[in-house]
Amino acid sequence: MTRRSIFSILFAWLCCAVPAFAADAAHGAGHSGHDHLPAHAEAIFELGPFVITNSMLMVWIVAAFIIVVAQLATKKLTLVPAGLQNFVEWIVESLYNFLEGILGAHLVKRTFWFFGTIFVLILFTNWFGLIPGVGTVGWQLSGSGVDPHDTFRPFLRGGNADLNMTAAMAFTFALLWFYWALTENGIKGFFAHIFAPKGKFGGIMAVLMIVVFGFVGILEVISILFRPVALSFRLYGNIFAGENILENMMLVVGDNKWLAWLPPLPFYFMELLVGLIQALVFMLLTAVFLKLICDHGDHHDEDHKDHAH
Repeated sequence: MTRRSIFSILFAWLCCAVPAFAADAAHGAGHSGHDHLPAHAEAIFELGPFVITNSMLMVWIVAAFIIVVAQLATKKLTLVPAGLQNFVEWIVESLYNFLEGILGAHLVKRTFWFFGTIFVLILFTNWFGLIPGVGTVGWQLSGSGVDPHDTFRPFLRGGNADLNMTAAMAFTFALLWFYWALTENGIKGFFAHIFAPKGKFGGIMAVLMIVVFGFVGILEVISILFRPVALSFRLYGNIFAGENILENMMLVVGDNKWLAWLPPLPFYFMELLVGLIQALVFMLLTAVFLKLICDHGDHHDEDHKDHAH
């Protein structure tokens, strides 16, 4: 994309977003009972025993968008890509080369399907959550059992502003991490990587190092168990905080609803950058965690190839 086309897209978005912000502000002024973003996703309807929340609906929309774009890009593949195919191939190739520099040629072939998908999903989920109307278009609740401080139910909510979503991705990675680590290192190599002394020692020093590295291994196990929790809260906290900032900035102008779109505008463009950074950070951390446990396996493969030659 050229610089001119990028600025044209931003200008077109601004022309659409400003009136939408004003409409959101006018709508928000009509329901003073919902002046904050709740920490949890809210149920919008039920399918039998399953409760469908506004964040789930948002993720389904994002997933459908990604699937449609992928289908359109690969509908008529050409040797010299152009248009949408060229853009999608550029994204995939850039991600692949980036991850190959971190994971190595062998690991990236096995794991790119996960890391590439998780980056694209998080990125577009973050950006879709910034579309004017998300979190502000919905319906009023009525009845005697309604909480007077929460009388509005939005149709959509940012997908990653729901801890259930970020935790699902983090714990899915944790399961895959164990699988990849065991298949790359073997059971013996997996536990040796965590608990075995690094280096060659003899005599009393060997016994001392076994004790020391055994204690370090226990700390490493605790660290491994807490990784999905940290990944979940890092992404959720940043996205939830950003959406709260945007919503609260709309209240700065008070009753002047026609200017409510102006205060959050600089933060809005900042959140576009934050959405990209958080997707990159999640992918980077998960890739690095896998690389750290598979280092021995990679060195073993390289040594095996050297001896073969």
